[in-house]
Amino acid sequence: MRFIPGLQLSRRFYREAVRPVLDRSFPGLAHTAALIGPGSETLGFDDEMSTDHSWGPRLQLFLRPQDFAALSARIDAELRQELPHRFLGYPTSFTDPDPADNGTRLMQATESGPVNHLVETLTTGAFFLSYLNFDVDRTIEAADWLTFPQQKLRSIVAGAVFHDGIGLEAMRARFAWYPPDLWRYLLAAGWARIGQEEHLMGRAGLVGDEIGSALIASRLVRDLMRLCFLMERQYAPYAKWLGTAFARLAAAEQLTGSLLAVQRAQTWQERDRRLSDAYHLVAAQHNRLALTESMPENTQCFFGRPFRVIALHGFADALLRTIRDPEVAPIAQRRPIGSIDQFSDSTELLEAAELRSALRALYAPAPA
Repeated sequence: MRFIPGLQLSRRFYREAVRPVLDRSFPGLAHTAALIGPGSETLGFDDEMSTDHSWGPRLQLFLRPQDFAALSARIDAELRQELPHRFLGYPTSFTDPDPADNGTRLMQATESGPVNHLVETLTTGAFFLSYLNFDVDRTIEAADWLTFPQQKLRSIVAGAVFHDGIGLEAMRARFAWYPPDLWRYLLAAGWARIGQEEHLMGRAGLVGDEIGSALIASRLVRDLMRLCFLMERQYAPYAKWLGTAFARLAAAEQLTGSLLAVQRAQTWQERDRRLSDAYHLVAAQHNRLALTESMPENTQCFFGRPFRVIALHGFADALLRTIRDPEVAPIAQRRPIGSIDQFSDSTELLEAAELRSALRALYAPAPA
């Protein structure tokens, strides 16, 4: 069977299978049909292997709160009876969530009886509350932005809306990108991360610890990549797709060779040379943004030691000095820990929306 990318499959499933049922049984029902949130297909990165878990003819059906309360059960029942058992060759029934595999549901071929479909009926408020632990009726504050994982923000603004009868597109637009001074703060935090470790790669190598040196170099490669996402105003996806998404950035054309060379280097001296090439390119990219005064693009020795560094020029401080927003400025005056993605890569933390309220305290004003 020919593979169909998930977004294309879901779009056609809505238009050719789900929408006719709605028009026939619930004529004039205001709704939005979309596929956003978790799933490689929402990012456009799915392939044949993706079809083996939580993938298939599926979508979200967003309703107004009053319609959800009155009609969601009836809509579910009608779809169970009226949907075809296959669509474009793919089963439309799914297994029940597997508690041993994070609730994964698999396509399950059936030929008769009710269709155990994966058309999720919900409200926009419920989606954002569950996915981000955020009430969409509120203003998005700085502490909210900084505790929204980029991988979740990307999956919200990516994906697709197939029909928008209740304004999901306008709601998604609120999450399109960070406010200007928050963006500057995150860029500063990205440079600060590089400054914390750029000199340690060579220091580890100098004492014969090539494994430690290579590990630090790999961390620096990842930080440079994530900094490029910020510079190009794109949210970074989670680890599985970081390199795939990076390859689509404008910076990748020049940077990829240097970053691969860092990863393949056998000695710290070679890593140092290759990282210096990458640092130069990223510094030049910073200058093209014109957010600060022009910064040096060439590396320098770390306080006379034979390790080439770039962040020591003061990129982070230069960015922090430009922040004027009264909500962001007090945050920028403290240690630049950045956002949740910049101070932690724990999947448990990034996925735990219920912890976001506690994390917001990291950005609260210091006690008098």
